[in-house]
Amino acid sequence: MTARRLRLLLLLAGLLFASLVLLAWSQPWFELTLDGGQKLEVAGQRAVPALSALGLAGIALVAVLSIAKQVLRVVLGTIQAAIGLLVVTTALTAASAPLVASANLVTQVTGVSGAHSVAALVARLTETPWPFVAVGAGALLALTGIAVALTASRWPAATRKYDATRPRDPWDSLSHGDDPTKA
Repeated sequence: MTARRLRLLLLLAGLLFASLVLLAWSQPWFELTLDGGQKLEVAGQRAVPALSALGLAGIALVAVLSIAKQVLRVVLGTIQAAIGLLVVTTALTAASAPLVASANLVTQVTGVSGAHSVAALVARLTETPWPFVAVGAGALLALTGIAVALTASRWPAATRKYDATRPRDPWDSLSHGDDPTKA
C-alpha cells in the first residue's frame, strides 16, 4: 500500500469511527418498564453525555491530522488512541450499570431519587446494541490512532501551503535581481 493511500485510509477510518461514536450516542441505549407499566427510553445522550464531546474531538482531530507534520502526527495519533480508549471505558461503564446510567431519567419522570428507590421502581430493563456499537467504535478508533502513530513517518510530507511566509530580506531581494532601493 502506498503512503498516500495509507494516509487516506487512516484519515477516513478515524472520521468513520468518530462519527459512529456520535451516531451511537444519539440512539436509545436502554428501555425501561416501570412498575406502573410506564415505558421509558434512555438515549445515549442521557446515559453517557461525554460521548458527544469525545466523538466531536475525534472528528476535529482528523481535520488537524490531515495538515499536520510528522512529529505532530505521532502526538495526534496517541491522542486519538486515548480518545478511543475513553470512549470504550465510558460506554462499558454505562453498559455494565444500566440502572445507574438511567437513574437520572427515572428520577426526572417519577420524582423518586436514590439508587435503591429507583431500582425498586424498575420492573424490566432491556439493553439495546448501541452501547456495544460505541464500545466497538471506540476500540477501532483507538487502533486507528495507534496505526497513525506507528505509520506517521511513512506519510507524505505536508505541503507548505499553510506555513507562514517569512518577510523577504533586502539581501534576498538582491539575490533575485530586485533593487531594494526602489519603492
